[in-house]
Amino acid sequence: MSETPKSRTAEIRALARSDEPRALAQLTALLSELFDIAPENLAINHDQYSLNSLNGFFEADGQAYFFKFHQEEGEEAMTGEYYRADILARAGLPVDQPVMMSVLPGEQILVYARRSDPRFSDVLRGLDLAPDARADAEAVAAEGELNDRLLAVYHETLNPITPAQAQAEPINRLFFERMIEPATRQAPGGRYRDFYIGQTFRFPGASLDWETFSTAQVTVNDQAYRDTFGALFARAAERLNPIRLADAGGVVAHGDAHNANVWYSRREAGGASLSFFDPAFAGEHVPTLLAEAKATFHNIFAHPLWLYDPQEAAQRYSASASYRDGVLAFETDWDLSPVRQALLETKAERLWRPLLALLKSRDMLPDDWRETLKLALFLCPTLVMNLRAGAASHNDISSAIAFSVALQMGSEPLGDGDRLSRFLDAVTPD
Repeated sequence: MSETPKSRTAEIRALARSDEPRALAQLTALLSELFDIAPENLAINHDQYSLNSLNGFFEADGQAYFFKFHQEEGEEAMTGEYYRADILARAGLPVDQPVMMSVLPGEQILVYARRSDPRFSDVLRGLDLAPDARADAEAVAAEGELNDRLLAVYHETLNPITPAQAQAEPINRLFFERMIEPATRQAPGGRYRDFYIGQTFRFPGASLDWETFSTAQVTVNDQAYRDTFGALFARAAERLNPIRLADAGGVVAHGDAHNANVWYSRREAGGASLSFFDPAFAGEHVPTLLAEAKATFHNIFAHPLWLYDPQEAAQRYSASASYRDGVLAFETDWDLSPVRQALLETKAERLWRPLLALLKSRDMLPDDWRETLKLALFLCPTLVMNLRAGAASHNDISSAIAFSVALQMGSEPLGDGDRLSRFLDAVTPD
């Protein structure tokens, strides 16, 4: 039996963190080999959003280019199609088409003509730090227009799918497959095991081992929640298994449309428009309840600052934790910025409410749709990076914020409700 070839993109991504000159040399060789070009002025872009990807710039034959690749653990052993931007274009979604593309496992990379447009993530970060009513309104309007286009595509493409079709979708690599061992497809495994099981969780005022952390009842700012962290991970591994995700049908979707994968283009006549790129997980049968989960979490609840800028978050916000009598209590003054609150309202009114109503009208809305969506939202932060203080980029304060937000994503409050529960109440079909 032949061995699985090593992933060259994974090696380059790892080298970029420790030996950039060597990473540049290997990247130059890879680009030359894949696309028969002679890259010049190659530069790696170090930004806070490149959690599982690498991007940068180069020139060739007098043209300027932008490259990006997304790399998952064990990706070189996977089969199937990658980076299917044509699916989104055919469906009528605004998507930047690459001018060069490799879809070989372990050597997957997209090359675009370089643009001067900012990413939507950078625009919104500026508004998080310096709110501006006019600029906020322009950004929210652009988001609203994109949601309208997404909803139209979901109306057009929503269809029953089989468990096999759900299981074949690349989007599962962002959720279920980060919880399992690739060889056995059993949980716990993958990032879930490596990040958390058997580890120590350090917060201002408390330090817990995994057993204590995973079984503790949790409160956030005195609001009690139904589930423990351990229960949420266990339930997510069960409910988000792809063979169980066909019950809400499937749609054509990008699947990973966080705003670092979205261009923000200002129009000469005023206003702005949004367009996608890096469709690493696009598909024709994306389970409907997963289609907008990443965009909803990463473009709203991951901000301001705590997920992508933990050091700055620790300077701007406070957080503490205490553990007593089986209860882990978080306290924090972190909250959404005005522009993120407006984006959440737009997402509710122009996408989630009509999408769920569409599912209900076609008898395709599972009874447990709310829990399913919440579990997907819970996995967005917990499996995109290691949230433990000292493990990667997080510190004691940002880790306390991170786990308090993640818990609110996955678990139902046992009192008056929280922002997410009110959002879900508002989008629930009549």
